[in-house]
Amino acid sequence: MKWYWRPSMNKITSETKSIKQFLLINGEKVEGPAYAPLYSPYSGEEIAQIAMADKELTKQAITAAYNARGAISKMPAYQRAEILERVVALLKERADEAAEIISRESAKPIVFAKAEVARTIETYKFSAEEAKRIHGETIPFDAAAGGVGRIGYTVREPIGVIGAITPFNFPLNLVAHKVGPAIAAGNTVVLKPASQTPLSALFIAELFVEAGLPAGVLNVVTGPGGTVGDAIVEDDRVSMVTFTGSPSVGIGIRSKAGLKKTTLELGSNSALIIDKDIQIEDIIDRCIIGAFSNQGQVCISLQRVYAHEQVYDEFIKKFTEAAKKLKVGDPLDPDTYISALIAKGEAERVLGWIEETKESNAQIATGGKLQNGILEPTIVTGADSELKVSCQEAFAPVVVVNKISSIEEAVELVNDSRYGLQAGIYTNNIKNALYAAQELHVGGVMINDVPTYRVDQMPYGGVKESGTGREGIKYAVEEMTEMKLVVWNQS
Repeated sequence: MKWYWRPSMNKITSETKSIKQFLLINGEKVEGPAYAPLYSPYSGEEIAQIAMADKELTKQAITAAYNARGAISKMPAYQRAEILERVVALLKERADEAAEIISRESAKPIVFAKAEVARTIETYKFSAEEAKRIHGETIPFDAAAGGVGRIGYTVREPIGVIGAITPFNFPLNLVAHKVGPAIAAGNTVVLKPASQTPLSALFIAELFVEAGLPAGVLNVVTGPGGTVGDAIVEDDRVSMVTFTGSPSVGIGIRSKAGLKKTTLELGSNSALIIDKDIQIEDIIDRCIIGAFSNQGQVCISLQRVYAHEQVYDEFIKKFTEAAKKLKVGDPLDPDTYISALIAKGEAERVLGWIEETKESNAQIATGGKLQNGILEPTIVTGADSELKVSCQEAFAPVVVVNKISSIEEAVELVNDSRYGLQAGIYTNNIKNALYAAQELHVGGVMINDVPTYRVDQMPYGGVKESGTGREGIKYAVEEMTEMKLVVWNQS
């Protein structure tokens, strides 16, 4: 028995074989020249046949988006907001279905898939609200001698066609972070979802069609990145590319994009500092969530912990005990906390990194092996900063815990990274909190929380190889609009 999602039926159904999933171009389902099977990362079963677009079909989608610019850019803000509100209502009605789609295509445990759907609803709600708040400002021209007799103001205008390339780890909400503000700002979109998780994108696109979004405003093109992604990035009609994924791909996009605006949300090996004055039992649950939710496949997953020597042993003991209690298994089981990584090759890669630690002074406190094909939650202690589990992005349920003697030492170790997305510190010392906030070279500092904290309206982005630009609806709208100055000469 195999499971799949049929867009035309708008529900999960059980059949003896999967069916084809089409492209969405100019409001219509379009056949692909070829199809590729989509397999469950957990069971290995085929769940769909996905259309593989070629360069010609990708350009057809870009043409549709380019021709639809006027339909959305000239639409009054309240009407754009109403469409987004209708999507919110439809998604609320079908939240359980959406969560099941996420869980089946990505092996995300259903408890986290439901949380993602709830966040996605909020993201589109914020987008609807921001559609009504896009405005400029007046400029005091008479502040300059040459400005007397003139008045001026700025307006924000849609940038045009946006190419959106999204990852597998939050296949519904990270689509929302690109599509929601794009439509709120009056732009059109060509969306390329991750190859492993296209069903969530096709699902939400169906909801936008049902909500009354004009044809061509949102186009979904599935297929290989080297074909679809490159065609989007290199086409002169695309005004902006917004990408979430690996640094290597992001750097490649930046080099090909020319003068296009780019927002790049890339990798991290996020760190947490634990000060000596913290009650350890009070933070264990948050550290577990930070390190192991969604199998650690989160850009801001807690990967490095620097615990003060006075609390280090207690933290290791309680953190390890909690990790051992996490249930490993079927993502559709509501009690499952850890399931399969997105691909078998990912588990093999991380196992290789763990094996590397055995050649050093590092110790494996728990985990480090597969359980029915699923990588157990793994805690490594005493790992050198040069080991891959520490200095590269694991994107797996692996966390390194090291001992430090001062906050200054910890900050230096956190900053000793090619990444700089978010970091956290637990402390009751105001001086130490302020020091960390000032000295940590990251895009966001979480005081008394794990670096994995994110709500969808906050500015989100990093420095160094963690990317450029900011997401979070208000901030994404700024990225997705151009400022125009208007000056009136009254004389």
